[in-house]
Amino acid sequence: MSYPPAHRHRVFVDTSAYFVLVNRRDTSHSNASTMMIRLVAERRRLFTTNFTLAELHALVLTRINRTVAARVLTEIDASQATTVVRVSVRDEQRARAIIARYSDKDFSLNDAIFFAVMERLRISYAFSLDHNFAQYGWTLVDANTV
Repeated sequence: MSYPPAHRHRVFVDTSAYFVLVNRRDTSHSNASTMMIRLVAERRRLFTTNFTLAELHALVLTRINRTVAARVLTEIDASQATTVVRVSVRDEQRARAIIARYSDKDFSLNDAIFFAVMERLRISYAFSLDHNFAQYGWTLVDANTV
């Protein structure tokens, strides 16, 4: 999916990217940190959703600890580089249509909601470690993209 040049600076940040950024023991942590630093330095407009934050909080809470889980929410809320988008009823409806249309894929409801939000905001780049974003047609950011 290709959008006008003004939209090329928009990047959706998925739960998987945030979790790797938080989890210093993850083998992808260093690369993900470098990518986030680059995105912020290049003044990319980062977007995520309130559903992403809920999923991330639960993940950090169960896999790391409650202190880190609370801190992550506070840091994302305070970030001037990140816009937290509220998921709408229309996004949920679109997500269910995506799941029905792509019945051969293992898209979770959250994945499909993220795709719907990205469509609504005309975002074609995702900072994610989840291959489902690429399966749906989004461009995953790495050292050679954006």
